[in-house]
Amino acid sequence: MIMKNSSLVFVFLFFFFFFFFFSPLVFADLQVGFYNSSCPQAESIVQSVIQRGFNSDASITAALLRMYFHDCFVRGCDASILIDSPKKKSEKFAPPNLTVRGFDIIEEAKNALEAQCPATVSCADIIALSTRDAVALSGGPNYAVPTGRRDGLVSNLNDVNLPGPSLPVDQAFQSFSSKGLTLEDMVTLLGAHTVGVAHCAFFKDRLSSDATMDPRLRASLVKTCGSKSRPLVKDRTAFLDQNTSFVVDNEYYRQILLKNGVLKIDQEIALDGSTSAVVAGFASDGVGFLGRFGDALVKLGSVDVLVGSDGEIRKKCSSFNGPF
Repeated sequence: MIMKNSSLVFVFLFFFFFFFFFSPLVFADLQVGFYNSSCPQAESIVQSVIQRGFNSDASITAALLRMYFHDCFVRGCDASILIDSPKKKSEKFAPPNLTVRGFDIIEEAKNALEAQCPATVSCADIIALSTRDAVALSGGPNYAVPTGRRDGLVSNLNDVNLPGPSLPVDQAFQSFSSKGLTLEDMVTLLGAHTVGVAHCAFFKDRLSSDATMDPRLRASLVKTCGSKSRPLVKDRTAFLDQNTSFVVDNEYYRQILLKNGVLKIDQEIALDGSTSAVVAGFASDGVGFLGRFGDALVKLGSVDVLVGSDGEIRKKCSSFNGPF
């Protein structure tokens, strides 16, 4: 009996290790290494394009993180944000997306992939891979990206309904929860504010009198943006992380604990009882945050994806293969 049970244990362990170490990791019908056979160079091609872009402009990391979030939060991660159709008003022309950038680098990667592997790699996967590569170049985690997404066939300005930066925690969480994301996921994904900027218009209401903002930060932001007595300069921006503005790290959480959150939602998660413990945990554990950040980005990237025969593989990321 002991030998029989031992044999069963051996067989179980054999299959466990075989599937764990040799089978592709699968996430909601996506899998790591999806293009290993159809386009083996796919990920290295994207990485090369992002490396060149990052070398000339380190702020591309923030731009790609924002694009990734804005794409996945509307119709799922289907590259619908890339469609360029001003007459029929695609997602790109919704007010929250007017300051999204990085479209050119996604198209550059797509052109390189089409030259190597025509009609194979989706624009949705290019966004996901590009975001990972940019995050890694900025000091963040180099996490495994499951691929196999297909590109969407719909892009409508009226579908864009993103959680705003002035929402209280409970209302912001309703948007995240509707995508299958937890409260911890929300706090983790807001850690993307470790890089990037916000336009003055998004936090102007906090510049007159807001007890939750450090007075020294407010004085600095008033110099940048203006105030009631000095007209707001709409095109000016401020770093969301006032310390390590181009590095993906946990400094964002340290700063909001010091009341240095620029956006209202940033400061709110440090003060709200439902999220403050997560913020404090990330502020004291940089390695833990980076690991959790990679996991949360992968989870976001699996929201409502198109796979199999759904959607299409676009030849050009800014337009559908057929008529709009």
